[in-house]
Amino acid sequence: MQLAVGQIARAHGIRGEVTVVVRTDEPDVRFVPGTTLATEPPERGPLTVAATRWHSGRLLVTFAGVQDRSAAEELRGTMLVLDSEQIPAPDDPDEFYDHQLIGLEVVTAAGDPVGEVTDVLHHGQDLLVVRRGPGRGHETLVPFVGAIVTNVDVAGGRLVIDPPPGLLDPGEAVEA
Repeated sequence: MQLAVGQIARAHGIRGEVTVVVRTDEPDVRFVPGTTLATEPPERGPLTVAATRWHSGRLLVTFAGVQDRSAAEELRGTMLVLDSEQIPAPDDPDEFYDHQLIGLEVVTAAGDPVGEVTDVLHHGQDLLVVRRGPGRGHETLVPFVGAIVTNVDVAGGRLVIDPPPGLLDPGEAVEA
């Protein structure tokens, strides 16, 4: 699975440097000089990082072979991607990358099937998007907290939840 770690925004200066919109929690690891990144669209790469620096809160990157503003401008909009196999698993057993959760089957603590994780949203509270129902046409947002998500078995392809009343069936919601 390809994971976006950044997107080239625009040229910076006249020597081929570009600004990169960072899409990773670890830019100092992903953009080390000498690192080769695949691109989307693929015909624009791969690109090898020659140098990086931070300027006014923005990451500036120079890629090998990109030596002037015109060449840098041609890269505008290019996504910089890594294969998920290149990223080591987190050290903390209770920490997961989004791509590890997407595709997991979701079941209740009683073993009842719920659906499949199709996305992870980060909006103050991490939420799992779980596709449910016949033909999986319905989605439910499940808060990714220990009280609800009781077990994550990435190797087994399964995530266990203990949903409070109303989470899976709004008709069961407790009135305040």
